[in-house]
Amino acid sequence: MRFYEFGDKKLPVILLLPGTCCHWNANFGEVIPLLVKKFCVICASYDGFDETESTVFPDMLTETAKIEAYVKENFGGHICAAYGCSLGGSFVGLLVERGSVLIDHAILGSSDLDQGGGLSAKLKGKIMVGVLAGILQTGKPPGWLQKRLNKKPPEDKEYYEKFIRLFCGGSMAFVKKQSVYNQFYSDLVTPIGDDISSHGTTVHCFYAEKMGEKYLDRYRKHFANPDIRRHNLQHEELLMRYPEKWAEEVLHCCAL
Repeated sequence: MRFYEFGDKKLPVILLLPGTCCHWNANFGEVIPLLVKKFCVICASYDGFDETESTVFPDMLTETAKIEAYVKENFGGHICAAYGCSLGGSFVGLLVERGSVLIDHAILGSSDLDQGGGLSAKLKGKIMVGVLAGILQTGKPPGWLQKRLNKKPPEDKEYYEKFIRLFCGGSMAFVKKQSVYNQFYSDLVTPIGDDISSHGTTVHCFYAEKMGEKYLDRYRKHFANPDIRRHNLQHEELLMRYPEKWAEEVLHCCAL
């Protein structure tokens, strides 16, 4: 796992945690310049998803421990904020629940927090490998998926094309299929507790209303008194299509 640092270390620190099988720069490259005036920005690059390393993603808890160790070593175990994109929100939840480091503002970016186990999780993991392996290899959706995208209304097509670019923004041929499987499977089977709270931490949930109310119910189930920030958008659409508004929302959460 690598961490990429941007800006002045004297400023409040925000940790950015990518989504499922996402490259850190494709995920956050557009918004880093919008944050560095107010934050020291740290982007995590998970094992198995960084081109400078020859690693395989192990599991959620091993990666969480590495994040905690980095925050302790470099920032005394205390940072201003952590933003988790999609799967990254699971890491944010685990960090708050474990309480090994202090995060003033823990922000979940319309994370689904899906959980499951057994054969179902293994099957979903294998399906995800089949869907994503080709995209990561070529930077483009497979033919059958492109045909489906072409049939969608222009606005929906734009959203899904941006969503695909969120993974890589180009080829990630170095990513091993085992990393894809391990990340997706591990996220499903690693439980997040209920009514999580930590003294000094405010949990903010960017609720994308078009995902459905079951996700709002999950936020309220897993976190005690979360700050629900509603957006009439799809999953991570605020980050992908409206980066300036996303940055304003993050700054507002942190009172900056």
